[in-house]
Amino acid sequence: MIDSHCHLDHEPLLENLDEVIKRSKEIGITKLLTICTTLDSFNRIKEIIKKDPMIYGTFGIHPHETNNNLSIDKNGFFELDNLESNIDENTKLVALSHALYNTGSILPIQKISKLLNNKIPLFIDSAQTIGCIGDHNVSKLNCNFMSFNGSKWLCGPMGTGLFYCNRKSSELLEPKTIGGESAIIKAENNLIFKDLPDKFQTGFRNYVGIVGLESSAKYLLNFGMENIRKKNQHLSNLFRDELEKIPKIILYGPEDPNQRTSIVSFNIEGLDPQEIVDKLAQKNIILAVREIMETKIIRVSPHFFNTDLEILQVIDEIKKL
Repeated sequence: MIDSHCHLDHEPLLENLDEVIKRSKEIGITKLLTICTTLDSFNRIKEIIKKDPMIYGTFGIHPHETNNNLSIDKNGFFELDNLESNIDENTKLVALSHALYNTGSILPIQKISKLLNNKIPLFIDSAQTIGCIGDHNVSKLNCNFMSFNGSKWLCGPMGTGLFYCNRKSSELLEPKTIGGESAIIKAENNLIFKDLPDKFQTGFRNYVGIVGLESSAKYLLNFGMENIRKKNQHLSNLFRDELEKIPKIILYGPEDPNQRTSIVSFNIEGLDPQEIVDKLAQKNIILAVREIMETKIIRVSPHFFNTDLEILQVIDEIKKL
C-alpha cells in the first residue's frame, strides 16, 4: 500500500517522523510520497527522503510561488482576461484545481473551458470537490482530463483515486509503462495498445481499495450528493457565523456559500495557527494548518457526517484559547 500524497515536512509530522514511519510500516504502508509545494520546503524534503528507503519526494512548487503567475484576489479568484493574457503559443496545458485547498473557493471551470474553446487541453484537479459539492457532470465542465483521490470527500480508502480522460484527448497521452494488460504484440516488432482504459493499466491494481471506494461511493449516492452539498453548506455557514462572533477572528474565503466548498479557513489575531491546531488536537479536535501565499491559516473541513453539536463544541474550545 502506498500513501501517494503526504506532507511529512509539516508539523507535527516532522517532529515525530520516526514514529510516523514506524506506524506506517505497522499498518502495511510500503512507500510514502511526500510533496514539495514551496521553495522553502525543497531542502526539507531532500533531508526527509534520506530518513528511510520507503520515503520518496516530489519536487515542485505551487503556481503562486513562480514569477510568472496570475494575479489573484484574497479568495484565490483571478480575472479570466488575466488568464487569457498568460496563454501563448507555448502553452501546452492549462491545469487548475476545481476548488482551492486553502479557502475552498470554487473556480469557474465552465467559463475557463469556454475561454480555452478546445484549443488548449484543460486538466482539472477535483480532489477538493468530488463528494463535496453535489452532483458532477464532466461533460458540462468540458475538460480533457480530471483526477481526484478517493480518501478525501469520498471517504474512501487511502491509495485510491480516479483519472478521467475523454477519448479524443487520449491521443495526447503516451503510456509510460507497458504490461500484458495494456498492449499486445502482433508480429515480431509490432506493439499495439489496447483500448481505453486498458491502455494505461499495465498490471495489478489495488482491488481491495477499489472495492472499498465503490462501497463508499454507493453510501454517498444513497445519502444523495445534493443532500450532502446542502448539509455541508449548513455546517460551513454555522461555523462561519459562530466564528464571526469571536473577537480577533480573521475569516478567509468567499462569503457566498455557492462559491465555496464546506472548507472554513480562519486565523485568530495574535495567536500562532500551529499552536492552536496542536491545542485543539489534545481535545480530539482535528484541524489543519495550511497557507494562503505566505500566510499560515487554520483550515476546518466539515463533512456531512458531522453534526451541529460538534461544530458548536469546536467553537466553544476556540473561545477558550
